[in-house]
Amino acid sequence: MGSFIVKRLFNLIPTLLVVGIIVFIITRMIPGDPASVMLGPQASVEDVENLRETLGLNKSLPSQFISYVADLAQLNLGYSYSYSESVIGLIVERFPNTVILALAALLIAVVIGIPAGILAARKQNTMIDYAVMLVSLVGVSMPIFWLGIMLVLFFSVNLGWLPATGMGNLDDGLWEFMKHLILPAFALATIPMATFARITRSSMLEVISQDYIKTARSKGIKEYLVIGKHAFKNALTPILTVLGMQISNLLGGAVLTETIFSWPGMGRLIVDAIDKRDFVVVQGTVIFIAFIFVLINLVVDVLYKVVNPKVNLESDGRKK
Repeated sequence: MGSFIVKRLFNLIPTLLVVGIIVFIITRMIPGDPASVMLGPQASVEDVENLRETLGLNKSLPSQFISYVADLAQLNLGYSYSYSESVIGLIVERFPNTVILALAALLIAVVIGIPAGILAARKQNTMIDYAVMLVSLVGVSMPIFWLGIMLVLFFSVNLGWLPATGMGNLDDGLWEFMKHLILPAFALATIPMATFARITRSSMLEVISQDYIKTARSKGIKEYLVIGKHAFKNALTPILTVLGMQISNLLGGAVLTETIFSWPGMGRLIVDAIDKRDFVVVQGTVIFIAFIFVLINLVVDVLYKVVNPKVNLESDGRKK
């Protein structure tokens, strides 16, 4: 286990390097001069040239890339002149907000999705099963941007129950904070919730058909113990896989949700940085999200071993 973790940590380096190369190329392909956009139309030619020199934009692309990699090696993600703050400072400020939103969405998805999947598996080929699968299909297919707008229109504009945008402050009370969190968290939770329901149902159906489950039932063990203690534990492995993927997606893929609800997180930061042509922020935030993504996958692989000791983790990261 220890050698596997060390190996995976070392594998972070080439992964982040590849992500860095892709982001570097894409940011240089964004139309418009970043220095001109940052300073605005009133800036003089001299000021624009000075900023270009400060950002290193007057150098050749290979020279820019070498400087970029050298800064990454020193854990220096750069300085944003449009925000007048270091990229690390911006991440420290915004990432906790994204974590709050992602964890709230994950909690909703797990609390609703997994029990719904278990219920659908127990009631296979009944109206309950069909209803859960239909709702899951709609949830997976529904665009977040459309759902977010509909939630705002119904609960904020028409009913006036919940605020449409922004993030609440705990100083104003827990309920005030929660009111701002409910709509974006539910919108973000829709796809993970449907995914959990579908995967849990499929995994539970496979386990329930095993002989040891039939044996447990024949011994007169109560059904909730058969499902909870025997079946669900052995159905956890694929659910853990989806859990890790969904955590990564929620942390790195909340761009639309944060934009619609004006939630001050990483997704909103990336969108604003693209609008401002602040490639330094875009590069730094994407590299950070890639690091979080790989780290979460490592944690999930370790959890495989904890949940199912029969799983062998080889040094190359494959499970057998």
